[in-house]
Amino acid sequence: MLSGPQTARSGNLWAAFGMTIAIAGTIYLYNSNDPSAVTTREPIKMAFIFGGIAVGTIIGWMTAKRVKMTAMPELVSLFNGMGGACAALISLLEFHHNVGQSERIAVIMAGLIIGSVSFSGSIIAFLKLNGTLSKSLRLPHYNKINTLLMIVTVLAGVYLTASNSDSFGFLILVFALSLLYGVLFVVPIGGADMPVVISLLNSFTGLAAAFGGFLYGNQVMLTGGILVGSAGTLLTVAMCKAMNRPLFNVIFGAFGESAAVATGKSGVTGSIKDISISDTAVLMNYSKKVIIVPGYGLAVAQAQHVIHELEQLLEERGVDVKYAIHPVAGRMPGHMNVLLAESNVDYSKLSEMEEINPEFSNTDVVVVVGANDVVNPAAKTDPSSPIYGMPILDVENSKHIIVNKRSMSAGYAGIDNELFYNPKTSMLFGDAKDVLTKLVAELKTM
Repeated sequence: MLSGPQTARSGNLWAAFGMTIAIAGTIYLYNSNDPSAVTTREPIKMAFIFGGIAVGTIIGWMTAKRVKMTAMPELVSLFNGMGGACAALISLLEFHHNVGQSERIAVIMAGLIIGSVSFSGSIIAFLKLNGTLSKSLRLPHYNKINTLLMIVTVLAGVYLTASNSDSFGFLILVFALSLLYGVLFVVPIGGADMPVVISLLNSFTGLAAAFGGFLYGNQVMLTGGILVGSAGTLLTVAMCKAMNRPLFNVIFGAFGESAAVATGKSGVTGSIKDISISDTAVLMNYSKKVIIVPGYGLAVAQAQHVIHELEQLLEERGVDVKYAIHPVAGRMPGHMNVLLAESNVDYSKLSEMEEINPEFSNTDVVVVVGANDVVNPAAKTDPSSPIYGMPILDVENSKHIIVNKRSMSAGYAGIDNELFYNPKTSMLFGDAKDVLTKLVAELKTM
């Protein structure tokens, strides 16, 4: 059900129902060979278990209900980090119970390291997405530092496994090194790279949960972890391909190197031209084909419902309207898909980059709403640009380009956009929701 937008909501509800059954089974079927195990369980322990479930349910429910669409990426990062923290805590608590059992200690170390990296990395991603931290911070020779730290962390875990040591201090050292690596892994990441990092950290959390399921012999936890880990990995690989970045560089710290510090031009020179609401309405009204490119600015303005109204109005007049979705548009995987689904946009109108790029040359008007880096021609023309090599939407091939932005400020990657100075581009300045509302009103008068 999660594979299609029409059934995704029901799929989530079924997943929640299945998890409820899994939790109940874990609690009440534990030591099922001993019928008296449940009835003799200490009431205080059961109170803590159900108290924790109640607190988590209330916090999770209220947070998810209140979150704005613009804050969805950081919420995903935060919840993902909690999963990693849970896996790490399991490893910390179970270590002393399994000293001397090398196979189980190996599983515990894997869960501890991966879960801790996922937790601290996800928290840093959360802080970067909500603006608390700078988009990218850089240490000198950070690639070497990160790789060395990863090797030391793994070797410390291997030593603890092979030595059969019951050293709590050494266990905490592995935990601390893992947390530090997670921080240093995500801190340098900047620009349009963040969706890929979120996807990778999600796969880490799933893998850590799978180790927990293996440790406890809990098949549901094992299966769920494998599903999350494998799905997150496949999504990461797909997004790396879309970003033209090798997965090896993601894992070993070279990822985001170019995006973190812009080493290209200090600014793009040229002239821009404005366009009015009325001229935009006339241009779109007499077009045969219009492609809309949504970006993070659309989410910030909460303009998804208005843009759907614009789409419907144009189609009533015989205009062919499609949406061009870049794989890393927004701040998390599938951000634009979720945003447009909220306003009931027909999913068949959402076209992926590879599918839509050949159509731009036959398009009368492209409307770019809040997108920036994913339509920047510098990715193809400027080898010194931090986004060079990233596949983009070929909007510059269309007959007319209208870009809606609040200002001429740079995008998330922190660089100027050559598209704004293209002779075919007209800038429609203003808040997306306000501009689109006026555009719809103008079209209705024609």
